[in-house]
Amino acid sequence: MDVSGVFADAFGRVREEVHAVLDGLSQERLDARPGPAANSIGWLVWHIARVQDDHVAGVAGREQTWTAGGWQERFGLPLATGDIGYGHTGEQVSQVSGVSAADLGAYYDAVHAATLDYVGALSADDLDRVVDEHWDPPVTLGVRLVSVVNDNQQHTGQAAYARGLLESR
Repeated sequence: MDVSGVFADAFGRVREEVHAVLDGLSQERLDARPGPAANSIGWLVWHIARVQDDHVAGVAGREQTWTAGGWQERFGLPLATGDIGYGHTGEQVSQVSGVSAADLGAYYDAVHAATLDYVGALSADDLDRVVDEHWDPPVTLGVRLVSVVNDNQQHTGQAAYARGLLESR
Protein backbone atom coordinates (compact mmCIF):
# COMPACT_ATOMS: atom_id res chain seq x y z
CA MET A 1 0.00 0.00 0.00
CA ASP A 2 1.31 3.44 -0.86
CA VAL A 3 1.12 6.60 1.26
CA SER A 4 -2.07 7.87 -0.35
CA GLY A 5 -3.71 4.50 0.26
CA VAL A 6 -2.74 4.50 3.93
CA PHE A 7 -4.25 7.94 4.51
CA ALA A 8 -7.35 7.14 2.41
CA ASP A 9 -7.90 4.06 4.58
CA ALA A 10 -7.35 5.98 7.83
CA PHE A 11 -9.74 8.78 6.89
CA GLY A 12 -12.19 6.20 5.54
CA ARG A 13 -12.32 4.59 8.97
CA VAL A 14 -13.14 7.96 10.51
CA ARG A 15 -15.98 8.37 8.01
CA GLU A 16 -17.38 4.94 8.86
CA GLU A 17 -17.40 5.78 12.57
CA VAL A 18 -18.96 9.21 12.01
CA HIS A 19 -21.83 7.62 10.10
CA ALA A 20 -22.22 4.80 12.64
CA VAL A 21 -22.56 7.36 15.44
CA LEU A 22 -25.09 9.46 13.51
CA ASP A 23 -27.19 6.58 12.17
CA GLY A 24 -30.77 6.90 13.42
CA LEU A 25 -29.86 9.44 16.09
CA SER A 26 -32.65 11.79 17.16
CA GLN A 27 -32.09 15.54 17.35
CA GLU A 28 -32.64 15.35 21.10
CA ARG A 29 -29.81 12.85 21.56
CA LEU A 30 -27.60 14.64 19.04
CA ASP A 31 -27.80 17.86 21.09
CA ALA A 32 -27.82 16.25 24.57
CA ARG A 33 -24.75 16.51 26.74
CA PRO A 34 -24.12 13.40 28.89
CA GLY A 35 -22.88 15.65 31.70
CA PRO A 36 -22.65 19.37 32.44
CA ALA A 37 -19.06 19.64 31.17
CA ALA A 38 -19.40 17.05 28.39
CA ASN A 39 -19.56 17.67 24.66
CA SER A 40 -22.68 16.73 22.74
CA ILE A 41 -22.51 14.20 19.91
CA GLY A 42 -23.47 16.98 17.49
CA TRP A 43 -20.62 19.16 18.72
CA LEU A 44 -18.15 16.25 18.50
CA VAL A 45 -19.08 15.40 14.90
CA TRP A 46 -19.06 19.10 13.92
CA HIS A 47 -15.61 19.43 15.53
CA ILE A 48 -14.27 16.32 13.76
CA ALA A 49 -15.34 17.74 10.41
CA ARG A 50 -14.12 21.26 11.19
CA VAL A 51 -10.64 20.14 12.33
CA GLN A 52 -10.18 17.90 9.31
CA ASP A 53 -11.49 20.60 6.96
CA ASP A 54 -9.31 23.33 8.49
CA HIS A 55 -6.10 21.33 8.69
CA VAL A 56 -6.30 19.56 5.33
CA ALA A 57 -7.37 22.73 3.49
CA GLY A 58 -4.44 24.50 5.15
CA VAL A 59 -1.82 22.05 3.92
CA ALA A 60 -3.51 21.73 0.51
CA GLY A 61 -3.56 25.50 0.04
CA ARG A 62 -7.28 25.62 -0.72
CA GLU A 63 -10.41 27.19 0.74
CA GLN A 64 -12.16 25.20 3.43
CA THR A 65 -15.26 23.22 2.46
CA TRP A 66 -17.01 24.99 5.36
CA THR A 67 -17.07 28.24 3.41
CA ALA A 68 -16.59 27.08 -0.19
CA GLY A 69 -19.52 24.66 0.07
CA GLY A 70 -21.85 27.05 1.92
CA TRP A 71 -21.91 24.92 5.07
CA GLN A 72 -21.32 27.84 7.40
CA GLU A 73 -24.50 29.53 6.15
CA ARG A 74 -26.44 26.28 6.07
CA PHE A 75 -25.61 25.48 9.71
CA GLY A 76 -26.20 29.06 10.86
CA LEU A 77 -24.15 28.69 14.03
CA PRO A 78 -23.29 31.83 16.04
CA LEU A 79 -19.54 31.19 15.72
CA ALA A 80 -16.70 32.89 13.87
CA THR A 81 -15.95 31.61 10.38
CA GLY A 82 -12.63 30.05 11.37
CA ASP A 83 -13.92 28.44 14.58
CA ILE A 84 -13.14 24.72 14.75
CA GLY A 85 -14.14 24.18 18.37
CA TYR A 86 -10.68 24.13 19.90
CA GLY A 87 -10.89 25.35 23.50
CA HIS A 88 -14.67 25.79 23.45
CA THR A 89 -16.36 26.61 26.72
CA GLY A 90 -19.52 24.82 27.78
CA GLU A 91 -21.55 27.77 26.50
CA GLN A 92 -19.90 27.55 23.08
CA VAL A 93 -20.48 23.78 22.96
CA SER A 94 -24.18 24.46 23.60
CA GLN A 95 -24.26 26.83 20.61
CA VAL A 96 -23.49 23.94 18.27
CA SER A 97 -27.02 22.54 18.32
CA GLY A 98 -30.05 22.17 16.12
CA VAL A 99 -27.99 20.83 13.21
CA SER A 100 -29.47 17.59 11.92
CA ALA A 101 -27.60 14.32 11.75
CA ALA A 102 -28.17 14.37 7.99
CA ASP A 103 -26.51 17.79 7.64
CA LEU A 104 -23.61 16.83 9.91
CA GLY A 105 -23.07 13.64 7.91
CA ALA A 106 -23.31 15.50 4.60
CA TYR A 107 -20.78 18.13 5.71
CA TYR A 108 -18.42 15.43 6.92
CA ASP A 109 -18.82 13.61 3.57
CA ALA A 110 -17.94 16.79 1.67
CA VAL A 111 -14.85 17.26 3.86
CA HIS A 112 -13.96 13.60 3.41
CA ALA A 113 -14.20 13.89 -0.39
CA ALA A 114 -11.91 16.94 -0.38
CA THR A 115 -9.50 15.09 1.92
CA LEU A 116 -9.38 12.04 -0.36
CA ASP A 117 -8.81 14.31 -3.32
CA TYR A 118 -5.76 15.76 -1.57
CA VAL A 119 -4.25 12.60 -0.06
CA GLY A 120 -4.82 10.70 -3.30
CA ALA A 121 -2.01 12.65 -4.94
CA LEU A 122 0.55 12.31 -2.11
CA SER A 123 3.85 10.49 -2.33
CA ALA A 124 6.19 9.42 0.46
CA ASP A 125 8.46 12.38 -0.30
CA ASP A 126 5.60 14.82 0.31
CA LEU A 127 5.33 13.76 3.95
CA ASP A 128 8.62 15.45 4.89
CA ARG A 129 7.47 18.90 3.72
CA VAL A 130 7.35 21.33 6.64
CA VAL A 131 3.84 22.78 6.94
CA ASP A 132 4.07 24.62 10.28
CA GLU A 133 7.19 26.30 11.63
CA HIS A 134 5.50 27.51 14.83
CA TRP A 135 6.57 24.33 16.66
CA ASP A 136 9.95 22.95 17.68
CA PRO A 137 10.59 20.78 15.80
CA PRO A 138 8.62 22.16 12.85
CA VAL A 139 5.56 20.11 11.84
CA THR A 140 5.79 18.09 8.64
CA LEU A 141 2.88 17.14 6.41
CA GLY A 142 3.07 13.54 7.60
CA VAL A 143 2.89 14.57 11.26
CA ARG A 144 -0.01 16.95 10.57
CA LEU A 145 -2.06 14.30 8.76
CA VAL A 146 -1.41 11.68 11.44
CA SER A 147 -2.41 14.26 14.04
CA VAL A 148 -5.73 14.89 12.26
CA VAL A 149 -6.48 11.17 12.01
CA ASN A 150 -5.60 10.72 15.69
CA ASP A 151 -7.75 13.65 16.82
CA ASN A 152 -10.67 12.45 14.71
CA GLN A 153 -10.43 8.88 16.00
CA GLN A 154 -10.40 10.08 19.60
CA HIS A 155 -13.46 12.24 19.05
CA THR A 156 -15.40 9.55 17.17
CA GLY A 157 -14.72 7.26 20.12
CA GLN A 158 -16.04 9.92 22.48
CA ALA A 159 -19.15 10.38 20.33
CA ALA A 160 -19.79 6.63 20.28
CA TYR A 161 -19.34 6.47 24.06
CA ALA A 162 -21.68 9.43 24.56
CA ARG A 163 -24.27 7.75 22.36
CA GLY A 164 -24.03 4.59 24.45
CA LEU A 165 -24.48 6.59 27.66
CA LEU A 166 -27.49 8.42 26.31
CA GLU A 167 -29.11 5.27 24.95
CA SER A 168 -28.67 3.44 28.26
CA ARG A 169 -30.72 6.04 30.14
